[in-house]
Amino acid sequence: MTLTVYLSGEIHTDWRDQIVEGAAGLDVAFDSPVTDHAASDDCGVAIMGPEPDKFWHDNKGAKLNAIRTRRGIETADIVVVRFGEKYKQWNAAFDAGYAAALGKSLIVLHSPEHQHALKEVDAAALAVAEDPRQVVEILRYVLTGALPDRAQAAAE
Repeated sequence: MTLTVYLSGEIHTDWRDQIVEGAAGLDVAFDSPVTDHAASDDCGVAIMGPEPDKFWHDNKGAKLNAIRTRRGIETADIVVVRFGEKYKQWNAAFDAGYAAALGKSLIVLHSPEHQHALKEVDAAALAVAEDPRQVVEILRYVLTGALPDRAQAAAE
């Protein structure tokens, strides 16, 4: 059974790469939004023409990105949403809510410092993880039923 996993949220760290590398050998296909920040911001005006007003510039880009995001979330078996440390990711909260509304299996990934701020998002999730390794172990368990090596987990 191939799982399709959509990796949403924060784009400023390598958390996606950690999950993809950690899941090597598992029957998982990954998808994500465009993570090139400039390309994501400017896609609308690059494709459909310039906008003198920043609101309409951002509006065009947001709508084009929504086409990719909606498809990714709608076709996913599992949606992982990462909330990073540096920025408030309103888009990540929106993606988590959209996934929850669609009844998708949702895994939320954030540091313990964000537990209170994200309590409603966490309540909608089937799992809340603190690091990418835990997401990999969740995927491994879902696919194989195997638990992580307890000795290895204790050493980490």
